[in-house]
Amino acid sequence: MSQDWLTEPCFAIDEASRERALEHQSQLTKPPGSLGTLEALAVRLAGMQHVVTPSVQSVWISVFAGDHGVAAEGVSAFPQVVTGEMIRNFANGGAAISVLARGLGAMLEVVNLGTVNDPGELPNVRRAIIAPQTNNFCERPAMSAMQLELALRAGAASAQAAQDAGAKLFIGGEMGIANTTSAAALACGLLGETPGTLAGAGTGLDAKGIQHKVAVIERALALYPSDDDDALAWLSRVGGFEIAALCGAYISAAQRGIPILVDGFITTAAALAAVRINPSSREWMFFAHRSRERGHARLLSVLEADPLLDLGLRLGEGSGAATAVPLMRLACDLHSRMATFAQAGVSGA
Repeated sequence: MSQDWLTEPCFAIDEASRERALEHQSQLTKPPGSLGTLEALAVRLAGMQHVVTPSVQSVWISVFAGDHGVAAEGVSAFPQVVTGEMIRNFANGGAAISVLARGLGAMLEVVNLGTVNDPGELPNVRRAIIAPQTNNFCERPAMSAMQLELALRAGAASAQAAQDAGAKLFIGGEMGIANTTSAAALACGLLGETPGTLAGAGTGLDAKGIQHKVAVIERALALYPSDDDDALAWLSRVGGFEIAALCGAYISAAQRGIPILVDGFITTAAALAAVRINPSSREWMFFAHRSRERGHARLLSVLEADPLLDLGLRLGEGSGAATAVPLMRLACDLHSRMATFAQAGVSGA
C-alpha cells in the first residue's frame, strides 16, 4: 500500500477571504484588537472556509482506541483491560467526551483499532481492528509497515466521514492504556529530547512510577539511532494504533479543508508527527488547551502553538478540545453578528 497520499498538498487557504474578514473586523463596534484571540480565530477560520463569516456549528469528533504492548512494562496506573471497557463506556454515553459531544450537538464516532479485551459490536463504534495490541516497543517495533499504514488510513477514513457529514471542525480523541508512554517516546524520537523532560504522570503515576516510565522509554530509544527524526519510522517504532490514526486523520482533514482542533499531549504528539510528514497541515490546526501532562508545553512550543485554554486538564479522549468549541463558536458569533459602526450609528476612532 502506497503512503504517497500523506504528502499530497493540503487544501488551499483563501487569503482574499481572510483579508475581507479582517476588514470586516475593523468595522465592528469595538476598539481594534480588543477581542484579542477571538478576532484572530474568526479571521483564520474565514480563510480556511473561504467565507467572510465562518461557522463551527457542525463538529465531528473521532475517538481512536487501541491497546499498547508496552503496557506489560507496568507504565500505567490502570490495567490494560480499561481500554476495551472504555470503548463500551463511550458507546453507552457515559464517558466525558460522550457528555461533551451531546452538549455540543457534535457528531461522535469511536474507532476500535484493537484491544486485548474486544468489546465486540457496539453502536456508534467503527471496528477497524488491526491487532489486539501493538508490540512491546522495548523489544521490537510497535508496528509493522502494514499495520502503520492501516492505522493511518483508518484516521483518513474518519476525516472522509467528517467531510461527508458536512463538518466544519474536526476533533481527534484517543483511548489506550499506556499511550502517554507511547506519545512521550514518539516525541523524544522526533525532537531528540530525553524521556525525563517529556514523560509525565499519565493516568496518575507517582514519582517512582514516572521514573520507571522514563527508564522504559530509554530502553526503547536505545534500539534506534538518536539522530533519526523520520516521523513515519518513529510512529512504527514506538507509536500506537490510535496515535498513528490521529496522524492520518489530521493530514487527511487538512487535505480536505476541515479545520482541526487538537486536544492534549497525546494528540499533540500525533500532530507533531503529522506536521513533520506534511508541513502544510500545520496551517489547519488550532490547539485547544495546555495539558498538565509534562512535556505538552514543549510540544506546543515546537509547533508554535498558543492554546485557547489552560484549565489543568489531562483526561484525553478529545475532552479538552470539546471544551474549547464554545469559545470558537462565540468567536464566530461575535465576528458575524456584531454591528458595524455604520449599522449602529456609532462614531469610529
